[in-house]
Order: sequence, then structure tokens, then C-alpha cells
Amino acid sequence: RAGVVVIAATNFAESLDPALLRPGRFDRRVQVGRPTLVEREAILALHARGKPIAPEADLAVLAGRTAGMSGADLAHLVNEAAVLAARASRGRIEPADLEQAADRVLMGPERRSLVLGEEERRIVAFHEAGHALVALRTPAAEPLHKVTVLPRGMALGLAMQRPAQERFLRNRRQLLAELAVAAGGRAAEELEFGADAVTTGASGDLRHVAEA
Repeated sequence: RAGVVVIAATNFAESLDPALLRPGRFDRRVQVGRPTLVEREAILALHARGKPIAPEADLAVLAGRTAGMSGADLAHLVNEAAVLAARASRGRIEPADLEQAADRVLMGPERRSLVLGEEERRIVAFHEAGHALVALRTPAAEPLHKVTVLPRGMALGLAMQRPAQERFLRNRRQLLAELAVAAGGRAAEELEFGADAVTTGASGDLRHVAEA
């Protein structure tokens, strides 16, 4: 029927029947990717509108550490920060609330019930310190944002980097720096505890190195 436009959306375009994509049917496709840095900041500002955000909260910094998040993820982040502020009986959303909310959305809730033994706590601490030291001492590495040994999600600890700017291409120097930081945790374990005592905690880092 003339004058009728049908619009559809899917997250799995590769699974569509080819008959749907023939000319005259769904023959125009628009790819909607993850928001860029500028777009993330605008989305955060949109969802922060009307909420009591502390003046010192920098949404540009928050946008920089939320690469890969969708618009729905960012909305959830702001709402989660508001919940954290309300639980603490604060009248406004502080930067710490936004930071903690970002951690929850990216990595999952803090696992307070997970109690590590003294030896495992030392291993995790040295492992994350290894990542952090290599990141700090490697000029081409992205800036270090935070280091934690509090278990969250599936991670027992984390050394998080925040890109100084959004990158769409990486050169050899940057790739080598990324590999060095990824291997820093395992190297620290080996230096402190010996080669035979290196743990499975480095398995994710090794997968990252292999796939880079």
C-alpha cells in the first residue's frame, strides 16, 4: 500500500531471512553503534537533568570511563547513583556515588560476602599493583584511573585505566603498552611469589594479551 513505511529494529541483523532484505522490502539499513565520548556526556547530562547532582561532579570525566556503555547503561548508571545517595540520606548525588554506580554497571555489585584469606589478599594486591606500576611507568599506556582490591562481579581486584581521549585506531607503540600493562599483574606475582606460585588470577590477562 502506498504511503506506508515500516520500521523495524534488531540486535541480530545477521540472523534475518535474506528475503526480508531484498530491494523493495527492508532495503535500507541504519547501523546504530555505541555512543561516542561526546554522545555519552550528552546522554549523561540528559538523564542527570532534574536530579540533585553536586556541582563538582564532572560528567565529562564520567563519560571518559564509560566507553562501550549503551544509552540504557548510562541511564541505569545515573539512576543507580541516585539510589546510592538516597540510601546514604544525602540530599545530592556526589561524585563518589557516580563513580560507585559506574563500577556496579561495568563490573557488578561489590561482593562483601566474599572473604579472601590473607595469602590470597596479598596475591591480589601484588597482582593489581603490577598492572598499576606498569601503567604508570609506560609512556604510551592510558592514564591510570583507580586501583582496587575489593571483589566486584567476577573480579577479585582491578586496575582501571581511563583513556585520555577516545581512540578509533591504535599504533604499535600503544598496542605494546597495552600488552605490557596486561602482563604486569602476572609478572608481579612471579617476582614476589616465584614462578611456581603464579595463580590462575592472570588467566583473563593472558586471554586479553592473546586476543590483542
